[in-house]
Amino acid sequence: MASLLSIDIETYSSVDLIESGVYRYTEAEDFEILLFAYAFDNEPVECVALADFECLPQKVMDALIDPFIIKTAFNANFERTCIAKQFNIECDPKQWECTMVRSISLGLPASLANVAKVLWSEEDKQKDRQGKALITYFSKPCKPTKVNGYRLRNYPDHDREKWNLFIEYCIQDVVVERNVREVLGTYGPYNEREKKLWQLDQRINDEGILLDKELIDLVLAYNDVTSVEQLQELKDLTGLENPNSDIQLKKWFEKQEGFLPQSLDKASVIELLARNEISATARKVLEIRQELKKTSIKKYEAMRRSMCADGKIRGILQFYGAARTGRWAGRLVQVHNLPQNKFKDIDEARKLIKANEFEWVEMLWPSVSQILSQLIRTAFIAEHQFLVADFSAIEARVIAWLANEQWRINVFNTHGKIYEASASQMFKVPFEEVSKELRAKGKISELALGYGGGVAALKQMGALEMGVSEEELPKLVKQWRNANKNIQALWRTVESAAIECVSTGQPQVVGKGVHFFVKGKILFAKLPSGRSLAYYNPSLHEGNYGLELTYDGIESGRKVWGRNKTYGGKLVENIVQAIARDCLGDLLLNIQGLDIKFHVHDEVIIDFHGEEHLTELELKEVLKQMARPIEWAQGLNLKGEGFITNYYMKD
Repeated sequence: MASLLSIDIETYSSVDLIESGVYRYTEAEDFEILLFAYAFDNEPVECVALADFECLPQKVMDALIDPFIIKTAFNANFERTCIAKQFNIECDPKQWECTMVRSISLGLPASLANVAKVLWSEEDKQKDRQGKALITYFSKPCKPTKVNGYRLRNYPDHDREKWNLFIEYCIQDVVVERNVREVLGTYGPYNEREKKLWQLDQRINDEGILLDKELIDLVLAYNDVTSVEQLQELKDLTGLENPNSDIQLKKWFEKQEGFLPQSLDKASVIELLARNEISATARKVLEIRQELKKTSIKKYEAMRRSMCADGKIRGILQFYGAARTGRWAGRLVQVHNLPQNKFKDIDEARKLIKANEFEWVEMLWPSVSQILSQLIRTAFIAEHQFLVADFSAIEARVIAWLANEQWRINVFNTHGKIYEASASQMFKVPFEEVSKELRAKGKISELALGYGGGVAALKQMGALEMGVSEEELPKLVKQWRNANKNIQALWRTVESAAIECVSTGQPQVVGKGVHFFVKGKILFAKLPSGRSLAYYNPSLHEGNYGLELTYDGIESGRKVWGRNKTYGGKLVENIVQAIARDCLGDLLLNIQGLDIKFHVHDEVIIDFHGEEHLTELELKEVLKQMARPIEWAQGLNLKGEGFITNYYMKD
């Protein structure tokens, strides 16, 4: 009897997949699976042209719901969601495996074509372009023209030659996915705990979160009106036909102010506004441009685009989205970088907006756009009541535990006030006498310096903006490092162990049982949880300060596959964040019986369906689970904090 069913599908929908996500994509009335390619175990690949009125064989239909046959695909969430919709069946995540997730977990790309390129140096740019062209032709709406008879999409009969190529393309993807899975299997079976987490992740994404449609619609309607007004004001101030054009606005700036800005991106506009010499008119132009470019409105737009028929948004979490640590990433609305809500009258602002009283909002607060930005979180609403719980200072706790930095461990075993305690250690003053200013310096140092960062890291974290002088920065770095000698030693130990492992091929053990070992073309860092981080194709090079470790992966900030350099502080950052992620993973598995709506960094959001008078008790139980000792991290003291709310927010 077959045990595996490899699948690849090609689909059509008038909804944009990238912009709206697969769940909204499949809700379009014209959604359909065009091609269904499959193979049982190592049998030849078959392809069923559903768009040509062919039907799936009964054995395939049976296999799709057979719990004893594992279904595999590259990015299985897409296949699973589309198949469930097309055939009106349940595609239980427990019966599926995702080759893409396995690929990323081994330090390889998240694209099937790119994985093949890395594994076998196979790059056929013409074939890749052809595949994309076929998807554009058959899987997306087309522009109606006189030549194509003003049709809105292309069917198989419109170009049989292209259709036959499309079938071959679909078949080939199954062949490649199966070959990739075979190679990945040589590195051992996939971690069972990770399988359970992926299955839970799929259920969370399937369930979705309710959105406040009324709030979103009113905000976007208000923005439509104000954007027209602001654009007209820009035209009046500049005399430009299209002041949204960077080229036109730069030329206007050169003529008006006597210099040509290199860029008008967000950071450059902030820098220009900081100049005292620019004119009042130029300042006003830049301020209006800032308002027009606010990313907050784009998040509201993404919510509306991605909202399903039942008012929920689905698929906002990407399992193993961060390749170096295994942390989740955000999709569609990007919940991992939502603006914080820092003003107290959040409930009043929501009520005024939902009553369409924007005039009052304009009178009560100096910047409506800032209010709208801080209200984005509140567009996620509870069906009953949200329990929001967050691990307290989890990275600081993990690095203290990993490095055995005892004074920090003592802090977390008692009062937990790490910023005050850090300032006390750095500036040699009693804990009780730490001033607000010293606490701020302790906080910025904690946030910036834990992973080997220096002056540049302090600047990036905003030290200068908070009033720390340029001259004081090197001293802060020295004071923090002197107070955390074990963490400094951990950077060096981890780097030496990784280099020694790559150099000799011999396993190395550091910290609380972090194992470095090389298998095949991968350097692994096995974590205390049993999961491993992966660095593909590691090698050593002579640098300015001795041997340097490099590996293949997505280049930071460029999103292209290339060569990356790493060092002790960065490796420690990967390990600490990965352990923190595994602590969250344990929590999710322990409370999976609750209605987990989503999670952000080290915070979990649960919709509690019980009696209202039991919500406090349930929250206490969740916090108890967060503080529960972890079997694989003996001595790691964790703590959670939480609150109850009707909509998502920061307490």
